[in-house]
Amino acid sequence: MKLIRIGKIAFTNILPLYHYFHFSDLSVELIPQVPSKLNQSMADGRIDMGPISSFAYAHDYPKYVIMPDISVSAKGPVGSIFLFSKKDEFSAVKDGKIALTNTSATSIHLLKILLEHFANGSPSYTTQEPNLDKMMEVADAALLIGDDALRANWSNTKYYVFDLGLQWYKETGLPMTFAVWAVNRRVAEERQEMLSLIYQRFLQAKKLGQQEPIPVIQEARRQLGGEVADWKKYYAGLNYNFGPEEQRGLATYFHYAKLTGLIKDEVKIEVLDLPVHI
Repeated sequence: MKLIRIGKIAFTNILPLYHYFHFSDLSVELIPQVPSKLNQSMADGRIDMGPISSFAYAHDYPKYVIMPDISVSAKGPVGSIFLFSKKDEFSAVKDGKIALTNTSATSIHLLKILLEHFANGSPSYTTQEPNLDKMMEVADAALLIGDDALRANWSNTKYYVFDLGLQWYKETGLPMTFAVWAVNRRVAEERQEMLSLIYQRFLQAKKLGQQEPIPVIQEARRQLGGEVADWKKYYAGLNYNFGPEEQRGLATYFHYAKLTGLIKDEVKIEVLDLPVHI
């Protein structure tokens, strides 16, 4: 039987969903990649399912369906998507030069919505490797995400830091979904039984990640360092559900992306109907 190839974001934000994901008895293969590469692998058909950037879903959504009740979201501060700025107000760089990380999709376009639509700005952008000091040599502000953002924030003593999840919440009052669990439409149609088993395992993993967070935190510290209290706060701020409120927040993000000219068409959020048995 052909393996189902599952993408895994190569950041610690996803550990609560993967640490307890047991798959040795399933016909699956885990493939870790940074979000931008995982997005491309899904689009090219080299990965069958996984947490792709919400913007990547919008770009290619006819290819995908979404697994229910699993995402990477936040209602308020997300804790690892930061705009580091030389200015003490978020909107103060709305017409400045912004250095963007090359590891993101959703967060880059979220920043553009916040600065161009809500702040009515017209910044210029450059894309670089995620190195804060080098980015700030040529820019007024720099966007970092994931582990790069965490590391930079821990050592930062120079710059003001703005959390994009919080900025979005201030503007909309809604959660922001940064990644959805997308499934190749063909795989969803042809491998329904295996997909259902995989889904149940992820729900079990999510439940255990919430109930027993200490092993997750220990693994995060092994990978990245940091203090236990910081990781507890970080994971408490993340939301791994994809219910009606998260879907409404994502639909709002797509709406503003269209208004800002970042996408051309309306995006249909198509969620699979899968049974829940955990």
